Amino acid sequence: MDLGVRWKLHGDGRTPAPGAVVRPDERLSWPRTAGLGAQHVVAMFGASFVAPVLMGLDPNLAIMMSGVATMIFLLATRGRVPSYLGCSLSFVGVAAVIRAQGGSGATVTGAVFVVAVVLFLVGLVVRRFGARIIHAAMPPVVTGAVVMLIGFNLAPVTAATYWPQDQWTALLVMLFTGLAVVCLRGFWSRIAIFLGLVFGYGLSWVLDLVLGRIHSADASGEVTDHWRLDLSGVGTADWIGLPDFHGPSFEWSAILVALPVVIALVAENAGHVKAVGEMTGDPLDDRLGTAISADGVGSMLSTAVGGPPNTTYSENIGVMAATRVYSTAAYWAAACFALLFGLCPKFGAVVAAIPGGVLGGITVILYGMIGLLGAQIWLNAGVDLRNPLNLVPAAAGIIIGVGNVTMEFTDTFSLSGIALGTLVVITGYHALRALAPAHLRTQEPLLDEGTSSYDSGGGPAGDTGRNTGGDTDGGTGPATGRPAKS
Repeated sequence: MDLGVRWKLHGDGRTPAPGAVVRPDERLSWPRTAGLGAQHVVAMFGASFVAPVLMGLDPNLAIMMSGVATMIFLLATRGRVPSYLGCSLSFVGVAAVIRAQGGSGATVTGAVFVVAVVLFLVGLVVRRFGARIIHAAMPPVVTGAVVMLIGFNLAPVTAATYWPQDQWTALLVMLFTGLAVVCLRGFWSRIAIFLGLVFGYGLSWVLDLVLGRIHSADASGEVTDHWRLDLSGVGTADWIGLPDFHGPSFEWSAILVALPVVIALVAENAGHVKAVGEMTGDPLDDRLGTAISADGVGSMLSTAVGGPPNTTYSENIGVMAATRVYSTAAYWAAACFALLFGLCPKFGAVVAAIPGGVLGGITVILYGMIGLLGAQIWLNAGVDLRNPLNLVPAAAGIIIGVGNVTMEFTDTFSLSGIALGTLVVITGYHALRALAPAHLRTQEPLLDEGTSSYDSGGGPAGDTGRNTGGDTDGGTGPATGRPAKS
């Protein structure tokens, strides 16, 4: 069986000829391939450790399981779809809601495990019926609205949890990150969020030296005198060790909050596969269902041991576009590097020490960008909001999601926020479409009718967890023309 783990040497193995590309089944020399793998790790790194930090999960485990998920993905797609599966930022809002309801890390991973199972099943359906089934169930007006309400539902997390811990640091980090996203170019633009975190980390250390402790709310919300940057856990952490594994816990209320994110993940995978197919010249519509299912399997495995879910990363599309090297061997190298990072608890302690004020400045931009990607989906798909068939369900669902409106059905069962808003958008759109007069119903292009990933709504939606002005790192994916992503 061909598992896509055999590669032909491209040329002399050193430098591609002018205008040539290194195809997925080719490779450069192994030292150069390892270097490209390290570059892919750097590209995904910012988003992959921001996600678990914001979800309250172990960043070491997140990085390790991203490597495992990438290996599963490459095997499942037989090496035809070069891609890195990193930690998804789409679930940050879900984790915040679940924890606000008293849920633990196990509750979060249990809810996301169920989402991963559903994602796997959706992939099987797409394999059976083709990509058009995605558009039929989730047209751009629905996908855009769901992505928007997921992002904007996060606003209270920044306003009530992170920003109050150190408002001036948060403001400076916000300004620095905004400048980095807009003004930097190339590789640096793709790691803008990471640079913002490094800046905030250093700024907090300097402020502690110069001004001493700060009197403000700490991570628990209690107002005390405390250091902005507490490195006590770093000194006691081991250099080598296993991450914090734990099993999931399943609660219906948490599962219902998390399920809507399936829409964002499906759209993301669709956009990524389309983009990679266009870049490599190898149409990959026949691999879309497999890619979605593989993402689901990787996320199931990650959440089963206490890690966050994973999704395809457009950060790494930017790396491929810049290098014109699409070799899946480089992704295998990246996955191996990620496994090694996960075995360093001291690294995890450094990440866990990121001050709340720094996260406040980052999330002001990050959460807003997640939400505005929904608007980008509408623009790219030409969604007409003057049409009441589009306007009414989107408007109602977004307000319910952003305002965290609650519907209580019994004393023990209710729907609110993201879950209720998504339900209103999806059921509202399809119900109104069935009842609307013919002139309001316009048939839009389907994913497998030759439209680009951007026009299908797949690109930006998929960027949900990570678009920070370019791959959760900033900038625009060079070869795709799509806003890159977590």
